[in-house]
Amino acid sequence: MQRKTPRLGPVLFYALAGTFGTYLTFAAVQGEYGLFNRIQIEAEITTLSAERDRLARDLAELENRTRRLSDDYIDLDLLDQQARAVLGMLRADEIVLR
Repeated sequence: MQRKTPRLGPVLFYALAGTFGTYLTFAAVQGEYGLFNRIQIEAEITTLSAERDRLARDLAELENRTRRLSDDYIDLDLLDQQARAVLGMLRADEIVLR
């Protein structure tokens, strides 16, 4: 006599294997180390690298201006510009137009 209903063992095995495969696929795409999270991290790396480069340029500019106003090396044009901007000073021979 032949059985017409499938055995429970192979059905259960394939059901569990399919469920496990589905879980692994979901974890590979949406998990903590999945593709979507990796894309987000790479975009954040690009943004933060650009900000780091901008801050490095700003720091270099500030270091240059600080060095130019130090006691060892003074840039008279920069000192004049800063005095005018901060203190609102003018030379005696200048005329202000408003």
